[in-house]
Formats: sequence, structure tokens, C-alpha cells
Amino acid sequence: MATPGTAEEQQPLLGEQGPGSSQWDIVETEEHYRSRWRSIRILYLTMFLSSVGFSIVIMSIWPYLQKIDPTADASFLGWIIASYSLGQMVASPIFGIWSNFRPRKEPLVISIFISVAANCLYAYVHLPLSHNKYYMLAARGLVGFGAGNVAVVRSYIAGATSLQERTGAMANTSAAQALGFILGPVFQTCFALIGEKGVTWQAIDLQLNMYTAPVLLGALLGVLNIVLIFALLREHRVDDSGRQCKSVNFDEASTDEVQDPQESVDQIAVVATNILFFIILFIFALFETIATPLTMDMYAWTREQAVLYNGIILAALGVEAVIVFMGIKVLSKKTGERVLLLGGFIIVLIGFFILLPWGNQFPKIQWKDLHNNSIPHESSGQRVLYFWKLSTGNSSEAPTGCPMEQSWCLSTPVIHLAQFLVAAILIGMGYPACNVMSYTLYSKILGPKPQGIYMGWLTASGSGARILGPVFVSQTYTYLGPRWSFSLVCGMVLLTIMLLGAVYKRLIAFSIRHGRVQEEA
Repeated sequence: MATPGTAEEQQPLLGEQGPGSSQWDIVETEEHYRSRWRSIRILYLTMFLSSVGFSIVIMSIWPYLQKIDPTADASFLGWIIASYSLGQMVASPIFGIWSNFRPRKEPLVISIFISVAANCLYAYVHLPLSHNKYYMLAARGLVGFGAGNVAVVRSYIAGATSLQERTGAMANTSAAQALGFILGPVFQTCFALIGEKGVTWQAIDLQLNMYTAPVLLGALLGVLNIVLIFALLREHRVDDSGRQCKSVNFDEASTDEVQDPQESVDQIAVVATNILFFIILFIFALFETIATPLTMDMYAWTREQAVLYNGIILAALGVEAVIVFMGIKVLSKKTGERVLLLGGFIIVLIGFFILLPWGNQFPKIQWKDLHNNSIPHESSGQRVLYFWKLSTGNSSEAPTGCPMEQSWCLSTPVIHLAQFLVAAILIGMGYPACNVMSYTLYSKILGPKPQGIYMGWLTASGSGARILGPVFVSQTYTYLGPRWSFSLVCGMVLLTIMLLGAVYKRLIAFSIRHGRVQEEA
């Protein structure tokens, strides 16, 4: 009897299916079954820790950067945050190719070791006498480089699961990733109790404070992850029916292994899925980026309010994502992955459409260096300019509202808070559905062949999207405003839905395309 586990793991051993399931006639031993799922669970942990490594310091990077190097400005902070995605984009194809021809333990262990070393470097960036900001830039870039192992994790899970198991396993992987993004800031908040000063270990010049404790925890967890990989991870590859496949990754011989199929992969479907994945990550990175400045401009929130309230909203969206990932495992068995992918994009489109400004109520304007004061007035739908008396000079309060430098503030209606929250809920529902369905369909399209390099390119495209999305929206929002920004996003999503419709019939599993398995109705 199989060990207890999640729903997709509690399948009868292959060969123990009832009559009419002849495609599962290859027996999988209990030992092999347990070893396969134990290895997959280890990679769930690896994905979780990779996400924690990104998010555990994201809230403290700016104050830590200001502390260690007063010459650093906000634009350099942008480079430090982008360096993680840049590193991951470069590393993903490299680790992917590596995992195709060598045991997956090698790129996994090396990548985690790089992340551990980078976290240790981050803890010591205060030591150099100058150019500290560049040491922090290198540290975060190397952490991102180590996170390139996401391609290896997903290719392993895709190759170690049958078609029947794939969607659930991919959903669990995405849920582990989302949980890491949620809990990272929570860990950071707990370490804030240590304070900025903390304690110093003079023998090794180590400062243990609210900035360095999180990365040192990340390094410790990375070492634990390496130990678990050495101890428990075994190489497993199965075809779409669950039979073992022979590959160079195997470190154990088996008389039941089958050779890799010689049929070609549908490259049009591969390219289309990469584009779909790029778009969904692009628009979500865009939304995450614009949330804080948008709410500050529209609702006259202070910096502190914007960080607090948006942090709560994004944490709630993370919880929503985990719920969606779990629900997808059930829904996909009834509707199929393509329907969920299409539905996810439609929900995202509706979300951004709701974000478009409507009506004749306008945001409060932030007038700098003006001391005269008048009462705001609106009449017959016409906007009458007004002044807000701002505290200047001796006041410590920063001005709030939509800054005058953004000319669109004078002509763009306000996006009501209810609009923003409803849109956030819809985008938070559609994004995880598109994310996990893209990965699942991609792995099924590739079939039982080694997927390392393909998963590397998919991960790289996602990293590129997380770099370009913020750049795009920061430019369009500043100069054109939310109406143009979100209209362009709506047009982009609409074109993506049209692309999905054009390739819809091609997004099928490798074994179904070549007639080995019948597509379920």
C-alpha cells in the first residue's frame, strides 16, 4: 500500500488499475513509487526555499542599502531588485542544459550552494570601506543565479510524473512557490524584533541584526536542502503512461525501462506557450509594481500607508493563489488544462478592464511649493482646479495626492478603491491559473524527453517578463497615466487570448498528439 500523501499521489500502483485501463499495464513497485514521490516532495521544498530566498529580504533591502552606502539612490535600488531576475534569466538555460545530460543532483546542489554563498556575501556587504552597494548588487544577482534551478525542479517533476499525475504535481509546485513568497516577508517581520544594531560576533566580523538574520536563515535552510537532496533525491523518469524511461540521468539500471520516443515535439506549441507564459508574468509583475504608486496617487495614501495596505493586499493575493492552485487540481480533471488557461486570461482581462478610470471624480492633486488655499469644486462634470495647502519647511509630513508633475492627474478620473480591490481579486485569481496551466501544458507538450533546456527557456522568459514589466509600466504610467497603461494591458491580453485561440488545438500532450493515449472527452 502506498504511503499517505496528497490526492494525486494516492493513485493505485501502476498495473493495479481496474479493467479497461490497459494503458497502465506496466507495474510500478511500491519501493519505486515511494522513492519517486519522496524525491518530488524534496523538490517542492527546494521550490519553496527558492521563493523564500527572494522575498525574505525584499522589504528590508532599501533601508539596509541606505545604511551601508549613503550614495545609493532609489534608481540603484531598482537595479538591485532587477538583478535577481537577471541572474535567474541567465542561469535557467545553463542549469536546464546541464540537467539534460547529467544527474539532476549536480545542478541542484551547485545552484543551492551558489545561493548559500550569495546569502553569506549579503550578510557581509557592510564590511568594505566603499562601493558597498555594488557588493549588494552582486549578492542579489548571485541569489537569482542560484534560483535558476527552478528550471531543473520543474523539468524533474515533469519527467517523473505521468499525465494523470502531472497537473496535481505542477499545482503543488506552484503552491510551494507561492507559499514561499508569502512567508518570506513574515520571516523578515519576525527578525525585525532583533533591531538594526543586533549583536556582533567579533571573531568573524558578523553582525546579526534585522537585515542579516534573514539571509543567514536562508543560508542555513539551503545547507539543509543540500543534505536532503544528497540523502533522499533519486533519479526518476517516466513516460506519459507512467512507465520508467531510460536516460543519462539514471544512476540505477532497470529492466523495465523504455527508450525515449523518436517523434518530434510540436515547436509551434512550444513557442506559443513561452509567449503565453511571458505575457502572464509580464502583466502580474506590472500590477505588483504599479500598486503602490497608483494607490498613493489615487487615494492620497502616505508612504507608510501604501506599504502597509498594499502589503496586506499582496499577502491576501498570495493566500488566494494557494487556494486557486489547490482548486485547479480538481477542476482540471473536469475541464482540462486549456479551458482553465483560457478562463484565467479572460479573468485577468476583466480585472484590468475594471481598473480603467471612469466618471467625473478626480484624484486629489499634490501641489508643491504653493501656500494659497481654496475649496475643491466640481460642477456639471467639469474639473475646476484647486489648491491643497501643503505643509512645507518645518513639517515632517510628505505631501500626498497625485503629483502635479504627472500632467494626466488633471484630466484622469479617480480609480475608486472598490474598483482596485475587485480588480486585484480577479487578477489574483486569473494569474495563478494561467501560471500553473502554462507549466503543465508545456511539460505535456514536450512529452517524456528530457525537458531541462526547454524548462530553462521557459523560466528565462518569465524572468525577462519580471524585468520588462516594471520598466514598461513605470514609463507608461508616469507619462500617460493609468487609462493608457491599463488600456495597453487590456489590448495585450486580448491579443494573447487570440493567440491562444489560434494554437488551442495544438496545446495537447505529446502522447495524445502521436496517438499513444486517447484524449479524454
